[in-house]
Amino acid sequence: MVVRMQSAPPPRSTPALLALAIGAFGIGTTEFVIMGLLPQVAHGFGVEIPTAGLLVTGYALGVVVGAPLMTVLGTKIPRKRMLMLLMGLFIAGNLISACAPSFAVMLIGRMVASLAHGAFFGIGSVVAASLVAPQKKAGAIAMMFTGLTVANVVGVPLGTLVGQSAGWRVTFGIVAAIGVVGLVGVARLVPDVPKPQGVRLRHELSALKNTQVLLAMAMTVLGFGGVFAAITYIAPMMTRVAGFDDGSVTWLLVLFGLGMVAGNLIGGRFADRALMPMLYVSLGGLAVVLASSPSPRTTRSRPPRPSC
Repeated sequence: MVVRMQSAPPPRSTPALLALAIGAFGIGTTEFVIMGLLPQVAHGFGVEIPTAGLLVTGYALGVVVGAPLMTVLGTKIPRKRMLMLLMGLFIAGNLISACAPSFAVMLIGRMVASLAHGAFFGIGSVVAASLVAPQKKAGAIAMMFTGLTVANVVGVPLGTLVGQSAGWRVTFGIVAAIGVVGLVGVARLVPDVPKPQGVRLRHELSALKNTQVLLAMAMTVLGFGGVFAAITYIAPMMTRVAGFDDGSVTWLLVLFGLGMVAGNLIGGRFADRALMPMLYVSLGGLAVVLASSPSPRTTRSRPPRPSC
């Protein structure tokens, strides 16, 4: 995801926004890096690659459940403290994944880490906007989301490279360390922001009665569902079907990240001029690309490695 930058935030707010961006970088990295390491994780636990794909499903389920639950909890806790709690969950989940003695435990770790995902970006956006003047809110939010963009282009490929050379457990340990940096940054650099007043869950959920909102959600679910169905298995598709060697996966993920950035910039520009035609072109092009993609072969992996 890419948010176009507006005017720069004032200097005093920059360290706090950087702390939020580091958190966003860590969350974006842990979400996508599993896709580049799926064969190694499957091999480590002695499961089939489609079974290892449940680590992506589990993360997604955690986001679906965690986003509303943590957002509701965030109405009762000051926002800075809530961000620290979310980063704590993120760190704990990645440490569980790094040291998991079994596939089931790693799945739990993925779900724990994902509980922070949606609420961090939602609450973080509100906090980022509160740090600057009203006319600079978009730029502040964009600076925070820069961490997610960098994760797609740099964090995920590097995490894959580290996992292939030093072991996937090392990758998740490093991601947990990034979370620690983000937690310390939020604790020391983000000012206290009072908890929101008068927010009611019933009012928030009333948006689901809007047909336009439901249609937008349906398009998002179907479109991103198609992308994730393919990108989840990008490593085995590229190495076992398309014939690339394992070392190429890192650079393929770089290309994927750059494609996401370019697609957001180009799509956003054209969508401003003609929204519906751009939606038709984007979803139609996505369908053609996915229909022409090869399917990974189901393979059995070797016995697991010992946990840390």
